[in-house]
Amino acid sequence: MLKSFIFRFRQAAKVKKLKYHTFTVYQSYLLLLLLFLFSTKTFFAQEYVEAHAIPMPGISYSFQIPGGDMAKRFGNNSNIGAHFTFKTKNNWIFSAEGIFMFGDKVKEPILDSLKSSNGEIINEFGEYARVVLSERGLFFAGSIGRLIPVWGPNKNSGILITAGAGFLQHKIRIETEGNNVPALFGDYSKGYDRLSNGFALKQFVGYLYLGKRKLYNFFIGVEFWQAFTQCRRDYNFDMMKKDETLRKDFLYSFKFGWILPIYIQQTQKYYTH
Repeated sequence: MLKSFIFRFRQAAKVKKLKYHTFTVYQSYLLLLLLFLFSTKTFFAQEYVEAHAIPMPGISYSFQIPGGDMAKRFGNNSNIGAHFTFKTKNNWIFSAEGIFMFGDKVKEPILDSLKSSNGEIINEFGEYARVVLSERGLFFAGSIGRLIPVWGPNKNSGILITAGAGFLQHKIRIETEGNNVPALFGDYSKGYDRLSNGFALKQFVGYLYLGKRKLYNFFIGVEFWQAFTQCRRDYNFDMMKKDETLRKDFLYSFKFGWILPIYIQQTQKYYTH
């Protein structure tokens, strides 16, 4: 009886010891996992939380609504652009950009003088000509602004406010199928295209996001252009004179862009800690 009791006691002790050992091993693994996750989180926090000087090339798209004299000539348009932006460690923003504008809505009846009584343009073969009018333009500008680091994963993200100045040019593109309308041959079309350009101002308010993963970086916001332009053609055929009107062209934009931040020597900096 006594031997049986001692045997059972030893077996129970072994099982308890095994369970305790297993529990201790699980605890050790859990502790190591927690330490790893904490150290990883700390590493990334050090790498991204602080503000840094960052070069940021990128591309953008905007949908634009015209105002002022621009709304009398064109409808809504789009633009695509490329920019190079530099953000200082103190969150000042310096940027330069180039933009190509395009649209398919032209409001000015620039070719009415070429139309017959039934409202059609006749080509050199006595047939109805197919003429397509569209909007084309260019915009170049430099900007300065400020990043307010709120609502973001780090101090390199936040509300972005910039203002700048540059050059706006736009015209009416005239395309004739078959190029068979004599009045629009070659340089004759320049007498109708309303090429205009001039000094422009711009303002942007939006949000800049620089994520921990370098591919997930973007900005979004609204932009406003004010341009003071004038027709640069010497003579408009349909008006039978030179257009010397001083124009005020406004454009309201909803803008979105993708950027590729270039983190300079940040890895070396953080490994020295």
